[in-house]
Amino acid sequence: MKILLVGASGTLGQAVARHLGQNHEILAAGRRSGALRVDLADDDSVAALFAQTGPVDAVISTTGNVHFGPLQTMTAAQFNSGLQDKLLGQVRLALAAQHHLTPGGSITLTTGIISAQPIRDGVNATAVNQALEGFVRAAALELLPRGLRINAVSPNVLAESLASYGPYFPGFEAVPAQRAALAFQRAVEGIQSGETLTVW
Repeated sequence: MKILLVGASGTLGQAVARHLGQNHEILAAGRRSGALRVDLADDDSVAALFAQTGPVDAVISTTGNVHFGPLQTMTAAQFNSGLQDKLLGQVRLALAAQHHLTPGGSITLTTGIISAQPIRDGVNATAVNQALEGFVRAAALELLPRGLRINAVSPNVLAESLASYGPYFPGFEAVPAQRAALAFQRAVEGIQSGETLTVW
C-alpha cells in the first residue's frame, strides 16, 4: 500500500513508519520535517499535500497537541489551542483525505487513553480525544457506502515519553511505541471501521 503518515517524525510516528514500512510505501509528512511538509491548521497546506501525493491507499495521523493545565486557571484560549491543533487538525486531514483515497482505503487518527480515563490537568485532552472518537464513529457510517474506512488508535502513555509525560500518568502502565504501532497495522490492513483500537 501507499500510506501517507502525518507526524512521521514523532515518537509514535517513527514506530509506525518502521513497522508499516516493512511491507508498505510510507510517505512521511510533518510540519517541520519529513519528505512532505504540511500544516494541519491550514486548509491550503492540506490541499497542497494531497496534490503532491496523489491517490493513496491509507492516511494515518500520529500528530496533535493539547493543553495540559489545571481547570481552575484554564482560559478559553488555552482550551481552544487543543481544539484547533489535535482535534480540528486531524479532522481537517480526514475531510480532505476522503477525496484522495483509493477504493477500500482507510483513515486512522490518534486519540489516547485520557479519552476514557481522565487525569489531573487533562480536561482539554479528554475533551479533544472524546470528540475525535465521536467523529470517527459518525464518519464511518457515511464512508462505508463509499467503500472507505476510518478508525482511531488510543494508546496509553508511551514508554519512550515517560520522561516528559510520566508525572501526568501516575499508576498508568506505559506501552512501548512499537506495541502501539501494531494497532495502526490492524486499522490499515484490517476490516473494521468506526472503532477506537485501544493499546492500554
